[in-house]
Amino acid sequence: MTLTALAPAIAALLAGLVILVWSADRFVHGAAATARFMGISPLVIGLTIVSLGTSAPEMFVSTMAALDGAGGLAVGNAIGSNIANIALVLGITALVAAIPIQKKLIKKEIPILLLVTIIAGLVLADLKLDLFDALILIIALIVAVYLLFQQTSESGEAIIDEDEQAEIDAMPKKNAIFWLVAGLIALMVSSKMLVWGATSIAHAFGISDLIIGLTIVAIGTSLPELAASVASALKGHHDIAIGNIIGSNIFNLLAVLPIPGIIAPLVIDSAVIERDYMTMLGLTIGLVFIIALSYRRGTIPRFTGIILLAAYVAYMALLYSQSI
Repeated sequence: MTLTALAPAIAALLAGLVILVWSADRFVHGAAATARFMGISPLVIGLTIVSLGTSAPEMFVSTMAALDGAGGLAVGNAIGSNIANIALVLGITALVAAIPIQKKLIKKEIPILLLVTIIAGLVLADLKLDLFDALILIIALIVAVYLLFQQTSESGEAIIDEDEQAEIDAMPKKNAIFWLVAGLIALMVSSKMLVWGATSIAHAFGISDLIIGLTIVAIGTSLPELAASVASALKGHHDIAIGNIIGSNIFNLLAVLPIPGIIAPLVIDSAVIERDYMTMLGLTIGLVFIIALSYRRGTIPRFTGIILLAAYVAYMALLYSQSI
């Protein structure tokens, strides 16, 4: 198929990605401000709307993919985004600024992420993703949010960037409702565009939906995490920078991965476990060692970013070699 024939699909993919990232930001701010007007506490807003909002692109893309029968893309998006968050997003963030390590990462957040990653592996081990599997992940999501709520309420630490909190607080009620509705509509439309464009390109080149989900779509839906983490690091809000990545990975596995199991249960390619899940698990364990080894010196050194980016390039090369 010629490039000209693929032009509509490429345009839909690129436009879908841009609108998806923008609309996710607008939707989260509108939803958070609306919740504030309803009297919901900032802590609850931060742990639910804002934290889940970082995974909003993945959630909507996976929903549209599952509805369109592209379950492989949905699964690939969830796992691929986690791989991208650790190797690509954290890698770039570490190059931008040395990231300080706080004790709570080792004692609280990292153990939850590691446990969630193991649970996801056990759920996927039978190479099926059905309603029962989805329910297990959703129950784990509720437990994880509760644990994070307890930890955050005890520490009293902010989980939302100061500038982001200021925008939420300053948003008038009518604007909040407008962006809540408009952002939601734009998310649905843009995710539909992205899925159509991605699957069209995949089918034209004989590439599986899974590979497209693990690569182009995963990188695209990880852009909000990249933007948020780099911006936070440049502002000196390093705890929020790495917190964005860890929180997003937890929600990707517990809120995004169950979606195809609910909408259209599917049989999973064995490569998802043997190649993709093991890569994600390896990177997660690697993140544990990076944080543990960096704790004494107080920061994650910049050269770690180079190692993580090299790992991501190697993974992309592996996917390419197995897809041709």
